[in-house]
Amino acid sequence: MTKSFTKSILVTGGSGFIGTHVVEQLVKNHADYLVVNYDLLTYAGHEENNEEWANWPNYQFVQADIRDVEALQNTFSKFQITDVIHLAAESHVDRSIENPLDFVTTNVIGTVNLLNVSKQTWGENAKRAEHLFYHVSTDEVYGALGDEGFFTEETPYDPRSPYSASKASSDHFVRAYHHTYGLPIVISNCSNNYGPKQHPEKLIPVTIQKIIQNAPIPVYGKGENIRDWLWVKDHAKAIVTLFHQADSGETFNIGGNNEWKNLELVELLCDLMDEKLNRTTGTSKGLITFVTDRKGHDFRYAIDASKLAQKVNFIPSGNFKMMLSETIEFYLP
Repeated sequence: MTKSFTKSILVTGGSGFIGTHVVEQLVKNHADYLVVNYDLLTYAGHEENNEEWANWPNYQFVQADIRDVEALQNTFSKFQITDVIHLAAESHVDRSIENPLDFVTTNVIGTVNLLNVSKQTWGENAKRAEHLFYHVSTDEVYGALGDEGFFTEETPYDPRSPYSASKASSDHFVRAYHHTYGLPIVISNCSNNYGPKQHPEKLIPVTIQKIIQNAPIPVYGKGENIRDWLWVKDHAKAIVTLFHQADSGETFNIGGNNEWKNLELVELLCDLMDEKLNRTTGTSKGLITFVTDRKGHDFRYAIDASKLAQKVNFIPSGNFKMMLSETIEFYLP
């Protein structure tokens, strides 16, 4: 880091879906920050996501693994890292069911590696004004809800999949380093994200791709599972806002206040796609195919994000159809 930068922020997973949007928020709005994107570029990370600012003076890219302690130490030293925004994670539930150990090594051990190197670099009882370890987590750590109720920051952890168990474990380690070593930390737990640049293994891009291909659209069970959908650009703005304003040790839930049953969401996407592809309304709905439900499929997630609104005055965008339309445009050939 040179003297021209007031902070040097390590963004792990900055070539992934959410990470790309966080990097964009930082590099475009904070020219006095050096943003160091640390990403292994697995199947879900694409450095072309950052090509617009790849040569900007306040952006650097490091291709490396958070499981590699030496690479982390070298990066902290080379760029004089002052803060971490940690998004790098294995995040697909189906993959976690098939290969749970991959989620343990990346999400748990990788996070502890980052915590250790941060502590070693900044020292114990580091000041919040000078350093922050911001950990991005998921609402899935809270388990599942019935027809009513919402997850709050006080909801007990009850993870139901290897993915959510690994994220819950990483959350606990982050809090433990705060309480044990005085590491300045903030944790946020988000609902389902959607938007441009998402890897096509997730529900919305899968559905869009299948409709483009005129192929069967897989829907788990009866499609009655409910999720709260958060516009990824809102999520990125919330992260950057909390990075600047949240007190050390705090946890925030970030949600979209936007619940949809999976089947209803797929049907909406079908209607929007028919319009964009000049197909007769109802054509794409004929592609919907119900498949065997996922193992341990949580019924409903819903976030109470009132703390976020009250403490930092952050409210998510409201026009879901417009933002779905923008998402679709990204995937159209």
